[in-house]
Amino acid sequence: MPRSSLTKKALATSLKRLMEKFPLHKIKVQEIVDDCELNRQTFYYHFQDIYALLGWIYTTEAVESIANYKTYTTWEDGFLKIFLYIGKNKAFCLNTLNSLGRDHLDTFLHSIAFELLMGVVTEVSQDMKVKDEDKKFMADFYALAFIGLVIQWMKTGMKEKPEVIIEKLSELVEGNFASALQRYEKRM
Repeated sequence: MPRSSLTKKALATSLKRLMEKFPLHKIKVQEIVDDCELNRQTFYYHFQDIYALLGWIYTTEAVESIANYKTYTTWEDGFLKIFLYIGKNKAFCLNTLNSLGRDHLDTFLHSIAFELLMGVVTEVSQDMKVKDEDKKFMADFYALAFIGLVIQWMKTGMKEKPEVIIEKLSELVEGNFASALQRYEKRM
């Protein structure tokens, strides 16, 4: 692994460790670099600020983990992976949710949900003539619904099992992708 990646991972680990104890807005760059025994210059060589590091963490740790789940038969597993990531990194994610870094969590959730759903919509519509803007609208709609579910789950203490939420979501959308895409196709 390149040295740059190791350094970024060390900074990420330190930020996550500190976010288990302190709100994000109270953490300073100096505390992060002290925790991983680096200097401030090293931090700023890799990241503009703490929020850039936060965004990098979400992008590298979670987005890559759903790359193989962008099909109609695997999207549920992809969404489950997102829930499991949040559960495994509970303090980090809840701290982000309740901070000025909330935007990074929203962006992270939207980008992975949209990418996953766009793969599903593209697969289901492969033999249909549907405008790209309609496909994007559909993927965006479901991504936003998913984000709402995840945020609500986090706000209510993450008590419900992710598998149960995914099962309920699956029942809601079963057949709806194809049905909606067929209606879009008729409008062309």
